[in-house]
Amino acid sequence: MATLSQWVAGARPRTLPNSIVPVAVGTGVAVGVGAPVWWKAALALLVSLALQVGVNYANDYSDGVRGTDTEERVGPMRLTGSGAAPARQVLLAAWGCFALAGVLGLVLVAASSWWLLLIGAAAIAAAWYYTGGRTPYGYRGLGEVSVFVFFGLVAVVGTVFVQVGSVPWQAWAAAVPIGLLSCSVLVINNLRDIGTDAESDKITLAVRLGEGRTRLLYQGCLVGAFVIALFAVAVTPWAALVVLAAPLAVRPLRRVRGGQTGRDLILGLGETGKLQMAFGALLTAGLALGALG
Repeated sequence: MATLSQWVAGARPRTLPNSIVPVAVGTGVAVGVGAPVWWKAALALLVSLALQVGVNYANDYSDGVRGTDTEERVGPMRLTGSGAAPARQVLLAAWGCFALAGVLGLVLVAASSWWLLLIGAAAIAAAWYYTGGRTPYGYRGLGEVSVFVFFGLVAVVGTVFVQVGSVPWQAWAAAVPIGLLSCSVLVINNLRDIGTDAESDKITLAVRLGEGRTRLLYQGCLVGAFVIALFAVAVTPWAALVVLAAPLAVRPLRRVRGGQTGRDLILGLGETGKLQMAFGALLTAGLALGALG
């Protein structure tokens, strides 16, 4: 039986900025246009967190039963692969999180629009089939596309919509850099695992591109996020606050540019998460301060 600390580690806390940041930024847009609804923002955050933890447990289960996770792999705790928890328990934990996200999401649907049901169903399906099912798309190099769509565009724009009732262009402008930063988390994670993924026939985008181009992709995601975020200066000069997060990009960029591997990239993953949180907080503040004119 896995311990509580093992379950927490298996939930991969370092990935949680992927679920927190887009909701915060979407709420910043809502504040900026003068229409925040705080209880909806809080509920959207809970839905996002439940989906993130659910997909982490689902990946743990699917990779574990496929034999993709082995003792040689570095990285976060693997509950199934390590044998710390029975595969069925991990599966139940994943679907328990998805069920919680679904129930909370139904409240937002009822208070907003019923067509959001389709978006919610697509998000849960994407979470499961990333590594689950017979032909998981995460094993075919499409993980980054899904992350960009669901933890960037859908999460930010959806958070704005449930509060504002419409989608101003600022929501899309904010969603793109957030999606790129979410992708950077997955890119550096898959960069670390290129060798073991290739051996186990897990053909991630990093495996397809190779190590050199994957390192360039990571750098492009970070630089692109800053460049695109600065377009929001056209809405409010406060959006320029995001440049204050730039120093946090230095260490992970050095790790990736310098050719570091293995456990060094685990540190880079944590640093990328800190950058993501700081960038999101500053962009949220900048967009919200836009309400001041």
